Amino acid sequence: MIPRYTGKEMGSIWTEENEDRTMVKVEILACEAMNKLGIVPDDALHDIQTKADFELDRVHEIEKVTNHDIISLLTNVAEHVGDASKYIHKGLTSSDVKDTAMGVMMKHSCELLIDLEKKLHEVLKRQAQTYRNTICVGRTHGIHAEPMTFGLKFLLWMDETERNIERLELAKKYISVGKLSGAVGTYSNIDPFVEKYVCEKIGLEPVRLATQVVQRDRHAFYLTTIAVCGASLEKMATEIRALQRTDIREAEEYFAPGQKGSSAMPHKRNPITCEKICGLARVLRGNAQAALENVALWHERDISHSSVERIILPDSTILLDHMLRKMTNILDKLLVYPDAMIRNLNKTGGLIFSQNLLVALVGKGVLREDAYKWVQRNAMARWLEGADFKTNVEADPDIEKYLTKEEIEACFEPKHMLKHIDDIYARYGM
Repeated sequence: MIPRYTGKEMGSIWTEENEDRTMVKVEILACEAMNKLGIVPDDALHDIQTKADFELDRVHEIEKVTNHDIISLLTNVAEHVGDASKYIHKGLTSSDVKDTAMGVMMKHSCELLIDLEKKLHEVLKRQAQTYRNTICVGRTHGIHAEPMTFGLKFLLWMDETERNIERLELAKKYISVGKLSGAVGTYSNIDPFVEKYVCEKIGLEPVRLATQVVQRDRHAFYLTTIAVCGASLEKMATEIRALQRTDIREAEEYFAPGQKGSSAMPHKRNPITCEKICGLARVLRGNAQAALENVALWHERDISHSSVERIILPDSTILLDHMLRKMTNILDKLLVYPDAMIRNLNKTGGLIFSQNLLVALVGKGVLREDAYKWVQRNAMARWLEGADFKTNVEADPDIEKYLTKEEIEACFEPKHMLKHIDDIYARYGM
């Protein structure tokens, strides 16, 4: 991933240096386990524990000859360890070490993502409370529908974020596994104790069954979960972008002093970070598709998944890390304009109260089809002719037979439509 999107902590997990260090750790722990089984002598284990090291430049130099990254690493480690290196990688295959190390890296990256989702949740909860009773218009199909509160938008996103935390916790469980079971998963040249010992020491669970590799449905679930989390952020970003439009402008991204919106137009205040989040969400979905393609491998393993994972695993976790940090900051500093919300609420001259009139008429015994027709003809007069909806309703000969002016007036009161807001919030202990 490019440095522009790479956070320090998440980026450090996916460095080549960290990956190789983690694989060497797996190799050392495997030697410890074999020492307990009487396979690796004490003095050899001591040399392995104290001398095992590598230099990336030397690993790369060796790889030019071997064309094999794991062998190149092990060759460089052997140069440091000496004679005792004959016990390193005994009975193992490259995937034993690689997949187990990857399990550690995915686990750590997932923990960072969960922490960031929780921080996002905190901001959403606070904003949901702040704007709990801030009235705005709800839109369906982009068209004014009925009054709601701005806080409900945050509450909805908070609810979705809670599900994303649950999804990531489950994904973490699926990928926090390791395997040291040999070339086709049969433990042909290694005792299952070694796998159990290494996984316990390194914070993973041994898989119950593997081929040469940990099965890639786990990785696919992990990356599709990341893609879902990204889609949730895109959903939030899209709403803010829509609300920031000049002709709506009910909310907008914070615009810092000294910030520039356009190289040509000095007046511009653009939702650039929200737009970036929407764009990066597309990358996450593409990576998830690639992960799904990795599930089906030939027989007990082929290498077609490996090159893909070198890209999609670091890139997806790094991108979601970046997106979560940015969206949390956007929502924390979001500029909100309640006066604009009221102006927009009144733009259609009361059309948003049409259902209230429909329900009131039905409550008086009018057939729903008739009531709908009466209210709709007055609504269309507003849409097409600019007529005053309320005035026309009050003068409608069919409607005035059933509703008094006071009853009609009550239909145009938004607070009545929001009487259950507290009930919704109570579901979240708020």
